[in-house]
Amino acid sequence: MCEIGGDGFEADGLDPDALLWMRGVNYMAGWREATRAAAELGDALTAAGVEMAGAKLQAVSGGDGSGVVRLELSTATAREVAMLARVAAAKWRKAG
Repeated sequence: MCEIGGDGFEADGLDPDALLWMRGVNYMAGWREATRAAAELGDALTAAGVEMAGAKLQAVSGGDGSGVVRLELSTATAREVAMLARVAAAKWRKAG
């Protein structure tokens, strides 16, 4: 499927030396939420038939502690996702 992790928060553990920490900011909560969101996005893209081989979903925590999900795709896969988004948008417009 896809890889989730990066920027000090690896899927198999945390590297505290890879990050700049600010007192009072709950980075772990944001990272945990981003990890869940990345898994949901990966599952949704897979269910939509998107080829996820070589795709990278990265859950990180922003400087303010909020969760951030980074998505890296090949050019072909990015075009496939764009087409799926256009088809979905057209269906939503018709339904509305």
